[in-house]
Amino acid sequence: MEKTAMTQATWALGETPWLFGDGGHPAPRSRVIIDNDFSGDPDDLYQVVHHVLSPSVDIRAIIGSHLRPDDPFDSGPDTAANACQRLRELFAVMGLDAEDRIFQGADVALKDRTTAHDTPAARAIIAEAMRDDTDTPLFVVCGGGLTDLASAWLLEPRIAERLTVVWIGGPEYPQLAAEPPGITNPEYNLAIDVVAGQVLFNDSPLDLWQVPRNIYRQCLVSDIELRLRVAGRGPLGRFLYDSISVVDRHVWATGALRAETYALGDSPLVLLTALQSYFQPDSSSSDHVVLPAPLLDDTGAATPRPDGRPIRVYTRVDTRLMFEDMFGKLQAFADWRTER
Repeated sequence: MEKTAMTQATWALGETPWLFGDGGHPAPRSRVIIDNDFSGDPDDLYQVVHHVLSPSVDIRAIIGSHLRPDDPFDSGPDTAANACQRLRELFAVMGLDAEDRIFQGADVALKDRTTAHDTPAARAIIAEAMRDDTDTPLFVVCGGGLTDLASAWLLEPRIAERLTVVWIGGPEYPQLAAEPPGITNPEYNLAIDVVAGQVLFNDSPLDLWQVPRNIYRQCLVSDIELRLRVAGRGPLGRFLYDSISVVDRHVWATGALRAETYALGDSPLVLLTALQSYFQPDSSSSDHVVLPAPLLDDTGAATPRPDGRPIRVYTRVDTRLMFEDMFGKLQAFADWRTER
């Protein structure tokens, strides 16, 4: 049976004809492994689309990770498998052939701070980090729980010298921001696997750039922006817009009042890696401070630790650059697909 245009693969990672035509494009400046819970909050779908449309990064692996048991977005039990399936649905809409980059993560959180889950996802992180044929910087960007990253370090501690972790998650630092009203703790992403958070903060020497809750809550887009600049951008734009519409319907069913905004809180993973400055590459359009890594207890509460290793904690992200770049790439991609 002939494949439809919707499902036929027309491009692969490393190709960006919607930006550079049939010619080449600049070599990627960094390697990226994406780790996210794609069956959960649809902000991760926007993030992964934006990342794979960005030519300055070489996407080496995309990990579908688990959610908490009984999570309202996906109650499970197979949330890691569901995350991978959601990725496949998205990539089919995009016409992207990336099956060899999809890795399933652990099904559950770590049971203690010394026992790893030996999964394809953890092994993919190790294999990429331990390559000796490239010196291109490697980022592991995490928009959900930290199970697979923590497992990779427990299995092979030498990866700590060979990658930078960018994590969306964790509560506010009291000296930097107040908690929002009505919040629950542990913070959503930390609550997926508090033990893995302890491995990252308390035990490992991993280089960490953290985007805590008060900062990822800044990443608001309005419904009219999504209607005008996403929904009409071909099948991909409709897929992305509809993913949030599903959330809206569930929220409204509870009797909650409608909001005009949605937080695309995972998008800083793209901003901080793919949209770095031209000279002296870094996330120069955003602000951060360097703090000692706090100590996490078994509830996920953080205690200041003056002797903790230094980590970056972001205090502002450049939402203008981040979202204008995303909207522009969605438009360019939709135009290219229409021309095909």
